[in-house]
Amino acid sequence: MMRRIGLFLGTNLAILVVLGVVMNLLEPWLRAQGIDYNFAYTLVFAFLFGMGGAFVSLLLSKKIALMTTGAKVIGSPSGDIERWLVSTVERQAREAGIGMPDVAIFEAAEPNAFATGASRNKALVAVSTGLLRTMRRNEVEAVLAHEVSHVANGDMITMTLLQGVLNTFVLLLSRVLGQLIDRVVFRSERGYGPGYFISVIVLQIVLGILASMIVMAFSRWREFRADAGGARLSGRQNMIAALERLRQSQQPGQLPEAVEAFGVRGRTGQGFKRLFMSHPPLEERIQALHDGVR
Repeated sequence: MMRRIGLFLGTNLAILVVLGVVMNLLEPWLRAQGIDYNFAYTLVFAFLFGMGGAFVSLLLSKKIALMTTGAKVIGSPSGDIERWLVSTVERQAREAGIGMPDVAIFEAAEPNAFATGASRNKALVAVSTGLLRTMRRNEVEAVLAHEVSHVANGDMITMTLLQGVLNTFVLLLSRVLGQLIDRVVFRSERGYGPGYFISVIVLQIVLGILASMIVMAFSRWREFRADAGGARLSGRQNMIAALERLRQSQQPGQLPEAVEAFGVRGRTGQGFKRLFMSHPPLEERIQALHDGVR
């Protein structure tokens, strides 16, 4: 996990250094145009709020997931199904080389499950009552293996760091471009007139949408990895059977947005909407397991 964090922070730092060099080269031209731009302040602001916001969300992810889904953590298993869930996750976590996650059940008619948490050793794996009612045990085991693989792959950390990098870009570029637009288009003397604030809002929305498309593209890729991990932990045919069962379900994925990206299934879409899907179509995931190429 530390290597992963170091890689992304190093990448983010390198990007900020490059942007700093570019802005230092542009600064004489900006001043010649009458734009007095405090780039260092904006850079620090974007980094602290961009990365800081993402990490705060990560640290609160388990609490938010429990509150938004109403999931109940299994403390002392009270029945056969709870004992089986805990023992299965415990075995899979041991095989995956991670700490034992908390195991929870949440009330929902749809068959679904999710994993979240601030680290590989302090995670949460939760399944819906609908999943327990509609799936055979070998299929539930595969779904659990899929979620444990998300944890083992460090997907929560990776998604947070990626979101933090993109947040930094959105905050920084929207303000740099906003001042340029205000000075050049709206002819504001200092670049901080009404045009600046309007431009920043519009640019944050536009750049935020583009950033979301990047995050969702990565999310779809990591679902294939989690499926492959689930196949290793529970058996390829069990993983395929679980996805087939989900495909047959008539109910769409309806997890809260805070945990949807880490569910075993997500909302579907066609055309332009596909760019904002957190999960690939189940047909593609099943085919990838059959092909064994992911």
